[in-house]
Amino acid sequence: MEFIADFHIHSKYSRATSRNMDVEHIAQWAKLKGITLMGTGDFTYHLWLEELKNKLEDLGNGLFKYNGIYFILSSEISSIYSKNGRTYRVHNIVLSPSFKTTDKINEVLSRCGNLASDGRPILGLDAAELARIVFDIDENCMVIPGHIWTPWFSVFGSMSGFDRIEDCFEAQTPKIFALETGLSSDPAMNWRLSALDRFSLVSNSDSHSPQRIGREANVFNCELDYRTIRDVLRTKDNKRFLYTIEFFPEEGKYHYDGHRLCESRLSPQETKKNNGKCPKCGKPVTVGVMNRVAQLADRPEGIVPETSVPFKRMIPFDEIIAEAKGVAKGAVSVEREYMSLVAKFGTEFDILLRASGEDLQRGLPKRIAEGVLRVREGKVNIKAGYDGEYGIISIFGEQDSNQESHDQQLSLF
Repeated sequence: MEFIADFHIHSKYSRATSRNMDVEHIAQWAKLKGITLMGTGDFTYHLWLEELKNKLEDLGNGLFKYNGIYFILSSEISSIYSKNGRTYRVHNIVLSPSFKTTDKINEVLSRCGNLASDGRPILGLDAAELARIVFDIDENCMVIPGHIWTPWFSVFGSMSGFDRIEDCFEAQTPKIFALETGLSSDPAMNWRLSALDRFSLVSNSDSHSPQRIGREANVFNCELDYRTIRDVLRTKDNKRFLYTIEFFPEEGKYHYDGHRLCESRLSPQETKKNNGKCPKCGKPVTVGVMNRVAQLADRPEGIVPETSVPFKRMIPFDEIIAEAKGVAKGAVSVEREYMSLVAKFGTEFDILLRASGEDLQRGLPKRIAEGVLRVREGKVNIKAGYDGEYGIISIFGEQDSNQESHDQQLSLF
């Protein structure tokens, strides 16, 4: 069966996370979005794990179920440690096939740091040692390096990462078979590194609120059980791993270089011209994902490896509605319109990915339909995100806004 999966989210027990990130709201929003399989997030946190054990139905195949939505046990772990005289900060997603395995993982990791400090624990544990611990407990677990290009917390991060997967995971490297591209990069950027060809590139929301789940996701056509999904990712089977759903990477918080305090947004060329310094204050800029990819790439832009899994770029539907209406995406009118239109079409992904142009134009307000179609065609303008600031998307240019204003004035007479 074909289904959409989002493996990486956080619970209400992680810092800076909505109190609505509970099982009930996650399942509710997964249905609205059209997501079949959700990661639980935060299985290392005792209170959340108890909720999961009490509320999820164990299907006996490595997956769990609540109110029609499937779940896979997942958790993100932050490793901050010294190695060869340098400090590294690497985030990894761990997927577990059972509560029994999860309990064993938590028992061992609790000796390495305080798992109760946060939903996403910070451990002084070498990423290679984390992987060894997990695989020694259960070889069917998956360890997926998270948002691999984020400057401060990732395997390739410009500020605290490595240049090669092997340098990070050492003897455990052969057991790592999937990488999470993160919001600030897309598969095409990763295809420029031949060393990544063997890995399945997954995309997840890393969501801290129910409304944001599925902003990046994975589309499979296979059996809904843990071992099958693991096998699809391990073998990089692009007949069963159909495509990923991606942010426009420019919208990610670390796509460009820059210095947020000075509002300096720099392309890699501008950074080079300024010798890596902020043009306003002279301090070093945060080197973003686009620049870091270029540093490590051994291929030109535009390369498409034979074994690659395709991708589709997308902007969340509430953002399209908000821009079409000229209001903030948190406005009550946006939520009202969102719920009404999703109910009409079935799910958000039915609107964004599957509905025909004719159906969109017939079933959506004209300007919203036009927004969805422009996004599908990649006809958007984006001021790239940098140094922790999300990029700014514009679907409708100034000329469109002026025309809309003119049309509204005419309609008054």
